[in-house]
Amino acid sequence: MSSTTSSSAATRGASGSEWASPTHRRTVYLVLAVVGISILFDGYDLVVYGAVLSTLLNDPSQIGQLSPAMGGTLGSYAMIGVMIGALSAGAVGDRLGRRKVMLIAIAWFSIGMALTAMSTSIFAFGLLRFLTGLGVGMIVATGGAIIAEFAPPNRRNFFNAIVYSGVPAGGVMASLFAIWFEDLIGWRGLFLIGASPLIFLLPLAFFALPESPRWLMSRSRTADAKALVAKHGLPEEQFLTEPTIAAPTADRTPLQTPVVKEKTGFAAIFSLKYLPGTVLIGAMSFIGLLSTYGLNTWLPEIMQSAGASADDSLYSLLALNGGAVIGGLLASRVADKIGAKVVITSTFALAAICLFALPFIGAMTLMYIAIAGAGIGVLGTQVLTYGLTSNYYGTSSRAAGVAWCAGFGRLGGIFGPAIGGLIIAAGFGPANAFYLFAGVAVVGAICTALIPRSPAAIDAEAVEAARAAQEQDEPALSTSDRTANTAS
Repeated sequence: MSSTTSSSAATRGASGSEWASPTHRRTVYLVLAVVGISILFDGYDLVVYGAVLSTLLNDPSQIGQLSPAMGGTLGSYAMIGVMIGALSAGAVGDRLGRRKVMLIAIAWFSIGMALTAMSTSIFAFGLLRFLTGLGVGMIVATGGAIIAEFAPPNRRNFFNAIVYSGVPAGGVMASLFAIWFEDLIGWRGLFLIGASPLIFLLPLAFFALPESPRWLMSRSRTADAKALVAKHGLPEEQFLTEPTIAAPTADRTPLQTPVVKEKTGFAAIFSLKYLPGTVLIGAMSFIGLLSTYGLNTWLPEIMQSAGASADDSLYSLLALNGGAVIGGLLASRVADKIGAKVVITSTFALAAICLFALPFIGAMTLMYIAIAGAGIGVLGTQVLTYGLTSNYYGTSSRAAGVAWCAGFGRLGGIFGPAIGGLIIAAGFGPANAFYLFAGVAVVGAICTALIPRSPAAIDAEAVEAARAAQEQDEPALSTSDRTANTAS
C-alpha cells in the first residue's frame, strides 16, 4: 500500500466516515447497545411510576393512603436521587473511568427496582425510589460521555439520539406494559420488569464495554490505551491522538509542544472559559426535564380531568413518548448537518405551541397529534441536549459536563412532578397545567438560543490552524537547509 493510500485510510478512520475494521464497528455497536439499553430502562423507570400512579392513588392497600400532593412528592424523590447520582458520577467519572461507574450503576439501578417492587409503605417506597434514582443518574451522566468518545465524529448527534431515545422508548415500553399487563401482574410486577437488566445487561456490559482510550490518555496511561485500541480494533488516529501545537525553535526546527492540559471535572466546566455555556446548558436541561417528568407523571391525571377515559389517558403517554422517539431521531439527523443548538431551540418552540393549543382541541385524535408534537419538543429535545453537552466540553471535562447537564436538569425533574401534583390538588384544571408547561418551553428555547460557541471547538480549530501553518513552513525549511548545504 502506498503512503498516500495509507494516509487516506488513516484520515477516514479519524474522521469516522468509514470504520477502521470490522472489530472497530462491532466494538462501537456493542457500546451503543449497552448504553442504549441502560437508558431504555431509565425511561421505563420514569414512565412506569406515572402509569401506575392512578392505582396507588385509588387503592390504599398497596402502600398506604396517597393524596395527589404526596404522589407528586414521591415522584420527586426519585428525581432527587437521579440528580445526586448524576453529579456524583461526574465527580468520579473523570477520575475513576467510565466503565467502572457504568457497571456499578446498572447493578445499583436493577437492585433498587426489585426492592421497590417489594415495598409496603409510603416511606419505604419513597426511600427506595430515591435510592434507585442514584443509579439512574449515574447511567444518564456516564452514558453520554461514553457515546461521545466512542461514536464516529460525523455521527455523534445521531448516536447520542439513538441512546437517549431510550428515555421515551422506555416510556413507550412502560405505557404498553401497563396497558397489557398491569391487570395480570400488578404494579409490583411492572417494577420487577425494570429490575431485569441485572440478569442480562450487567453480564453484557462486563464483557462488551471497554474503558475509554481517550480517558486513559487523559490520565497519562498511554500503554493501557494503546493495548485497548489494539484489542478492540480502534483507529489510533481517532482514539490516541493528543493535541499538539507546532512551536519552532530558534534554529527553525519544528518542535511539537503539547497543549497545556485543561482543568478536569467540575473545576473545568465552571472555569471562566466554560462558565456562560455551563449556566445556560444547566438551565436548558432544567427546563426540558421539568416538562418531561412533569408531563410523564401527571399527563394521565390531567387527561382524565379533561374528560378522557382511563385507557385514553394511558394512550396519551404512548403518544407523548412515541412522538419523542420518532421526532428525536429525525431531529438528530438534522442536528448532524446544522447543529444541535438550532434544532433544540426549534423543538422547544414546537412543544410550546402544541401544549398551548391542547385546551382548545376537542377531537381525541387531534389531541394525540398535539401531545406527540409536545413529546418531540420536550422529550425529543432532551435527547439532543445530552448530545449538545457531550460535544460542548473537551475530554478532560466531558463526564463532568454531561453530569452537570443531567444532574442540574434533574432539579427540573424534581419540580415537575411536584408542580403537577400541586396543580391537580388545587383544582386549577387541565388548561392551566398545559399553559404552565407551554410557558416553561418558551423559556427553554430562549436559554438554548443564548448558548455560546463551544470553547473546545474553538481550541480544536486553533490546533488545526497551527498544524497547517507548520506543514506549510516545513517545505520552506527543507529548501533553506538544502541551499545552506550547497553553499557550504
